[in-house]
Parts: sequence; structure tokens; C-alpha cells
Amino acid sequence: MATNILMPALSPTMEEGKLARWLVKEGDTVKSGDILAEIETDKATMEFEAVDEGRIGKILVPEGSEGVKVNAPIAVLLGEGEKPGEVDISAAMKDIGAAVKAEAPKKAEVPKPEAPKAEPAKAEAPKIEAPKPAPAPAVASQGGNRIFASPLARRIAAGKGIDLAALAGTGPRGRIVKADVENAKPGAKPAGAAAPKGEAVGAGMAVAPLPDARLFYKAGEYEEIPHDSMRKAIAKRLTSAKALIPHYYMSIDCDLTALMATREALNAAAGPSSTDKKVAAYKLSVNDFVVKASAMALMKHPDVNASWTDTAILRHKHADVGIAVAIPSGLITPIVFAAETKGLAAISNEVKELAAKAKDKKLKPQEYEGGGFSVSNLGMFGVKNFTSIINPPQSCIIAVGAGEERAVVRDGKIEIATMMTITMSCDHRVVDGATGAKFLQTLKRFIEEPASMLL
Repeated sequence: MATNILMPALSPTMEEGKLARWLVKEGDTVKSGDILAEIETDKATMEFEAVDEGRIGKILVPEGSEGVKVNAPIAVLLGEGEKPGEVDISAAMKDIGAAVKAEAPKKAEVPKPEAPKAEPAKAEAPKIEAPKPAPAPAVASQGGNRIFASPLARRIAAGKGIDLAALAGTGPRGRIVKADVENAKPGAKPAGAAAPKGEAVGAGMAVAPLPDARLFYKAGEYEEIPHDSMRKAIAKRLTSAKALIPHYYMSIDCDLTALMATREALNAAAGPSSTDKKVAAYKLSVNDFVVKASAMALMKHPDVNASWTDTAILRHKHADVGIAVAIPSGLITPIVFAAETKGLAAISNEVKELAAKAKDKKLKPQEYEGGGFSVSNLGMFGVKNFTSIINPPQSCIIAVGAGEERAVVRDGKIEIATMMTITMSCDHRVVDGATGAKFLQTLKRFIEEPASMLL
């Protein structure tokens, strides 16, 4: 009996993916464990294996298709003795129509401002001149003054008996457009009388969506680069994190003098690698020490090593530390699990391996999902200090700056020391200020006295 091959869920949060490449063709015989296709999620490209054996009767979703929903049929696997022409695939094809987006992303259409038409002075539509910086978004109705609306919107409103002052415009700069009038109900209260449900309100006004940036630039003076799945996921996830997680920040300066000396001595003592005698077994970086110190500090402060849920705080039993890795299409955070149990050399080699896989988009979901804490380091770019956005479901992330020589005062004397600034972003629902401060004190001690991590 023919069976549908369904789009797999390659991670707990995956809702759709891109069918990047088919590795089989119609008529091929496959068995359990054979690689059928490469599926691209928002973080990685993964291989999809066959579960059953049979013959590929029909490929329903062509390679390159984006937005294929999880559990949508993507191919038909024939049973023993079945032939392609004898199998009814109409039901599967019907499901595909609703579950697959266009194969190639369509170029977004730029909203075009409608040309103003001559009207009475009070109803004159504003002229939109391209492109000048707008001081502040105009509001559809301003206390009985001129109403900003397109001529077409005015005509529809007059025919339906709708008061334009009751509408909040969604067009460029708050202008009322056709869709606003068509979706409105006659007799609605003025737009300022009540805030739209679910929208933030300030000073009696609803927050309007940001206008399309292309309205402010001349066509031909910019290049459009369509969003890929990773960029969309980053935008959605971090916007939600910044809006919904109550962030607060605290910074601390660490003296790297002892750490740098320890690092130099350990690297000098590194023997040859067991796989390649010409390469050292390890080469420790400052970031490796920071990851280890973070893990040890998390075990000392379990209140920080936690995640928020609506019903409880999840306190983690191990220090699973994420490492922010920049890749061409965005950012990903592979995780060093149970980092408190691993030595510096093991952490160093694991981080290098994870970073290489991340840049090739070969990470598996279990290698970057979860964790309770992250480290983001921009010190190699000379950045002195910065702040990072928390990566949910984690509750904290530290932003590590460059180690640099600074003038410090010790015992009333000015000395030169190699200092590094660390700024921690905390989720105030989980980590209170004093708790975060105590954690940073412990982290500072482990960084400034690396030998103390052995105690």
C-alpha cells in the first residue's frame, strides 16, 4: 500500500522548513536509513532519512520549495508491486497546495503612495514627496484637524456612512487607506477613544506599526536582499525576547593578568594532538576560560542557572553554556553541555568543533537548543563593552569585551593592568539584582584567579 512521506519536524520548535535538495528521484528504491533529502531549518541544514522501504512513486514537493509545513506530504512511497500510475495522489496534492509556499521567495511589493486628487480644503490629501526624513508619524485624526486619507478611502467611507475620524490609518505615515475603510464598521467610536486590543498604549495613543522603509528611498538607489529563514527567525525571536523579557544590565571589570599568564603557560605545555602530531592538542583562548568560569559560577549560584515558565522556575542541574557564533546568515548559539564537568582543553576543542559546524550549517537541533546561560564575546573586534539580548529559554547572557591595558589605582598608586569588561543581561523574572551581582562577583574571582576553579 502506498504511503505518504511527510515533512519531518527536525526540532521541537520547527513549524516549517525549506526542502533544499532531493537526494533520490522518482523510481528509486529506498530502504530504512537511506538519506532522502536535505531539509533546511532556520538554524541548520539536516539530512532526512527514510523510515520505511519501498520505491519513490511521486515527488510532490520540488527541491527549493520554502515554507513546507511540518507533516505535509512531500513524496509518495509505493508498496510492493504497486506502480506509479495505479496510485491516487489527488488527496496528497490537495494538501500540498495549502501547505507549501511559493518555490522562490517573491519580491515584496512596495506600497505606492496614491496620487492626491483635488478636493475641498478640509479634505485635501497630503502630498508624499520622496524621500525626506519624516519627523514623526502623522496620525489619521488630530483633534478635529485635517484627516489624512486617500481619495479612494474617502469615497468608500462616504458611501458606507463611516466617520473617518473614527479610524486609525495603517498606510504610510498613519494615512487612512482603502483597507482601513473596508474593514471598518459604521458608527465606530473615534480611534482615540479606545486602544486596539493587544497593542501598547502611551499618552492615549495606540502604537502603530513601523512604515515600510522603502517608502523613504528612491527606487534604484538600494539593493533588496530577501530574508532567508535564519534572518526571519532571528528577527522574530529577538523582537519577542526584547519585548517580553524584562531585561536589566550590570557590568564588572576583570583583571586578566593572572589568566593571561596561566593561558600562556598551559598553551606552551600543550603536547601534540593524538590525530595530527604537527598540531598542538589544544590552544586555549580567553573565551575558553570565560566559559569555564561561567559554568563554575553557575554551579555556585543555582538561582541564576534557571529558566522561566508561566507556572514555575526551572532550576538546571548542569551548567549548559551557549557560545554565540557569528555566521554569514546571522547568529547561532551552540551549547557546551555540562561545562562544569569539562576541562579547559575539552571546552576549547568542543567550542572550535561546534563553531565549525555552525558555519557550515551542520549543527543538529540538540546541539543548539536549550541551555540556561550564554556567552557572547566581541573582544576580538576590539569592542570594549556592549549589551546582549537574552536568548530564551535562558535567563542570562554575558557580553564580553576586549582585554586591554588600562590605568588602575591600587593602594593609592596608578598602575597598568590588562582589564576586561563583562556586562550581564538578566531576566528580572528569574534573577533579582542582588542575585545577579553576587554571581558576577564569583565570576570575577574565577577569571582573576583561575586556580580557584580547582577548589
